[in-house]
Amino acid sequence: MLKKWMFVLISCLLLATPAVAQQAFIDGVDYQRIDPAVKTSDPGKVVVTEVFWYGCPHCFRFEPYVEKWTETLPESVVFEQVPSALNPHWTEHARAFYAMKLMGVQEQLHGKFFNAIHLKRQKLNNLDSIAKFVAEQGFDEQLFRQHYASFAVDSQVRKNSKIEQRYGHRGVPAVIVNGKYLTGAAMAGSNERLIKIIDFLVAGELRG
Repeated sequence: MLKKWMFVLISCLLLATPAVAQQAFIDGVDYQRIDPAVKTSDPGKVVVTEVFWYGCPHCFRFEPYVEKWTETLPESVVFEQVPSALNPHWTEHARAFYAMKLMGVQEQLHGKFFNAIHLKRQKLNNLDSIAKFVAEQGFDEQLFRQHYASFAVDSQVRKNSKIEQRYGHRGVPAVIVNGKYLTGAAMAGSNERLIKIIDFLVAGELRG
């Protein structure tokens, strides 16, 4: 009789697990809906967007989690990082991000730029200091300066600022899932939990 009772109990727990998982994250608490939704860069896929600032220590600590998470993404999911222009003081880094991207070296310098600020304590907070950093990595300083001051970079930073207003976030890192949902470190409580919330929202989008 005891064995039968234990079997029934375990079966009930296993059957309840999916329901518990669905209730693990709450709309308005762990994430919030973006209304109206913001058009993504790839409507044919589920796009996950991290809005960050190089000077943000929380973004720096979240970076290893992002790197690990992106290693196993299915083809139906796209991840992108967008430098925030939410604060006027952050635009220097946003311009640097897009200048490096135009040069084709952003991916190579992304981690180094983070490390220079947060591990080496370098003050990369203006054009001259950032241009010097780029040159020290072996890349063309003058070309970087040209891109940094270009119309293309200026337009992209302005575009970011407008889109961020639609996202409605107040800090970084902020994560937007498919232009429909906003979450972040403050809402999640920890980086580990933030990744789980992102997975939860992505799974919902993949199910349609």
